[in-house]
Amino acid sequence: MTLQSLIDALSLSVFHLDQPERPVAGGYCGDLLSWVMGRAGADCAWLTIMSNGNVAAVASLTDCACVILTDGVQPDPDLLSKTQAHGVNLLGTGLGTYEAALALGEALRAGT
Repeated sequence: MTLQSLIDALSLSVFHLDQPERPVAGGYCGDLLSWVMGRAGADCAWLTIMSNGNVAAVASLTDCACVILTDGVQPDPDLLSKTQAHGVNLLGTGLGTYEAALALGEALRAGT
């Protein structure tokens, strides 16, 4: 599915969107940045509550399709600036991480 399809399916907020047609192939949930660096796959949607500037660096290193801030978390100004500078897609949802992961899984299975 494309990132735009995922945004529409989950009614995600868009903080920064560089690549709406980028494919999303899976998901990863994690808040420990060093852990995410070694485990998140390319083209995944990374769900996290972390909102500092280092998130953009980790997203770039892992080549994830997007970062989805869960639990209504808003990006800190440094994160927003770095996602714009590095072309990282940054989205948000009011859903908790678990609920967002379930919704992501259903959307990916449905292929919407």
